Amino acid sequence: MKLKLDLHDIFNRSGDIDRALRGIIDEAVAKRASLVEIIPGKGSGQLKKRVIRFLDQREIKALYHRIEKDSDNWGRLFVHFRWNESTGRSSGRRGR
Repeated sequence: MKLKLDLHDIFNRSGDIDRALRGIIDEAVAKRASLVEIIPGKGSGQLKKRVIRFLDQREIKALYHRIEKDSDNWGRLFVHFRWNESTGRSSGRRGR
């Protein structure tokens, strides 16, 4: 399952950005999604940096496997999850 979050509509509303990011990560965990696509857009790059800082928080890092920066579209990130079939839990982070 793949989930998608486009931040274009809320790029200038700080609190909404954090809530949207937390919401999509929580949804991915609840639905055991394998991939979340986050679109901060190209712009100045500040929103993408903010998204990466959010994802780098210790409690968030523990929930996903790795982050991939799209080589074809630098305004897009992929957050990969790996689920342990026996426990149903994320197998955690293994680098970028």
